[in-house]
Amino acid sequence: QVQLVESGGGLVQTGGSLRLSCAASGRTFSSGWFRQAPGKEREFVAGITRSATSTNYADSVKGRFTISRDNDKNMVYLQMNSLRPEDTAVYYCAATATFSVPGRTLRDYDYWGRGTQVTVSS
Repeated sequence: QVQLVESGGGLVQTGGSLRLSCAASGRTFSSGWFRQAPGKEREFVAGITRSATSTNYADSVKGRFTISRDNDKNMVYLQMNSLRPEDTAVYYCAATATFSVPGRTLRDYDYWGRGTQVTVSS
């Protein structure tokens, strides 16, 4: 069982930036970031293949967020720029145990972190 631990969340003003990190305890394949705001369902944010040759993003973050990874360190990152109040949520890292494309639904992933809070003030 691979453990995922997120870090890098915090409080930032509108227009600011944050970089989230996800540390994996072992080898994973595709990885993704999801988020869940209070009273809402968890939603897909971004995904990346293990080779990093393919990424995909939710329309709401395209052009502002960038997902990347460092396989040597078993790390996945989410650079978030031009943050908005509606980006406020708990952000979760997810990963797959086998080769797959980075899906957009929760069931596409085998491992989950506990989340890190991101709060964007207006």
